Parts: sequence; structure tokens; C-alpha cells
Amino acid sequence: MKVSVIIVNYNTGPLTGACVESLLKQELPGGLEIIVVDNASQDESVSFLRSDWPEITVIANKENLGLAAGVNTGLGQASGNYYLVLNPDIIALPGAIERMVEYLQENPDAGIVGGKLLSPNGRLQYSCFRFYAPMTILQRRTWLGKTKFGRRGVARFLMKDYDHETIRDVDWLMGSCLMLKAAAVHQVGGMDERFFLYFEDVDWCRRMWEAGWRVVYLPTSEFSHYYQRSSQQGGVTGILTNRVTREHLKSAIKYFWKYRGKELPL
Repeated sequence: MKVSVIIVNYNTGPLTGACVESLLKQELPGGLEIIVVDNASQDESVSFLRSDWPEITVIANKENLGLAAGVNTGLGQASGNYYLVLNPDIIALPGAIERMVEYLQENPDAGIVGGKLLSPNGRLQYSCFRFYAPMTILQRRTWLGKTKFGRRGVARFLMKDYDHETIRDVDWLMGSCLMLKAAAVHQVGGMDERFFLYFEDVDWCRRMWEAGWRVVYLPTSEFSHYYQRSSQQGGVTGILTNRVTREHLKSAIKYFWKYRGKELPL
């Protein structure tokens, strides 16, 4: 069963190269197709990736279309039975992809699985979550997060009441590392391109649940993630000075508007 990997690159050529190297070391009987979509990088990413890894497909967009549109561009070129969407700063650890494929093969109603993400020092990164409520944004971005009520809300959102060691259905998974059945994507569609950055993964998982596909956290499949939250500045100062924070809030508004008046699928 062939796996198509889609990586959206933006000025991250060396990281993407390391990701590609880790993928090429995976042992998959059905083969691996690697598609890198470059969102108009201003460095030498495209020439670097094409020269050092001629066996992969590199699509060079003329402008930065955003993450969702980049992923959809890759999906349009993919020919596998499974689609693996990865951030450039991901390293696939031995056996990680094979375990994802096995789980999806053995569970017909599972549409998306996400692996366990680990920092380079081996520390767990939270990558499965409960659905957002408007209050979640305030608890994570303002002084409310320091209150007892806020801390409790954030802990619930991050699923800190769960050991992250057992396989579990979850509301949504971080888009840094998602494997999807091609059949599920064909039914539900790709990422919603209204989200330039952030919430495209929340929305995708929600649409999967609404269509009857399970969203599953798979901790037996491990990946190393060089993750740095560039959107973690909070309060008014952070919103005004941090472009990524502003993008996060813009996407949050679009998300809550899209699902206004609708019940959660779980």
C-alpha cells in the first residue's frame, strides 16, 4: 500500500532535507512517494532539494499560498493509498510510518491518525486536543491563563488528564504529522484554504468526524519534532507585535464563524 508524503516548505530547506532523509530510511513494502510543495521560499530551498534528492517531487509555487493551499497542491499530485502530511521540522523515527499504515488497514472506520511527537530531548509534545471553545483562546493568550479557572481550561484542552501512552480517539490532531486514508480525503475534501495558517487541522479533523471517520492518536508511532511556538506571545502586546499570533486569532475567528450554531460532532 503506497504512502504519499506531502511536506510544505517555506525557507526551511535544510530541515526539509533532514525530514526527507528520515523518510527514505523507512521500510515500507508498498513504497513511498515524497512531494515537497515550496511556498515561494526566498532562500535556495528549491534548487537545494532538487539537486540533493532528485528522487522526490518538488513543486515550486510562485507565491506563498498558505499551509492549507500548499497541502492541497501536494494532495493533487499524490497517487498513494495513504497521505502523510508532515511539517519540515519532523524526523520519522524507525517504524513510525509502517505502524500508521498498519493501524489504518486494521481499522476501516479510522480516517486520520497522528503519531506521538517528541522534542529532540525526548520530552512529550502535546499534539492531540479537545475542540476549541472561544474561552480557550482567551485562556491561552491572556492573563486568564494564569488563573485557576484558566489553568484548568488549558489542561483540559491539552488533554493533560490522559497519559498519551494508549491509543485513543481524540477531537483533533496537530497538523504537523497526520496520516489520512485517501478514501477519507476523497470523501471529505482537502484542507479548507480559507485558513492561511492555523485551524486548518482543527477544521479538517472536525469534518472527518462529521463524515463518520474516526480521528485517532497513535502513540506507538513516534516522530521527533523541532517545534517552537512562534505564536505563544499573549495579551495585547503579543497580538500587536507578533504576526503569527495575529494569524492564529484571524483563523480562530474564521473557524468559530464557520461553525456558528453547529453542534460538535462528538
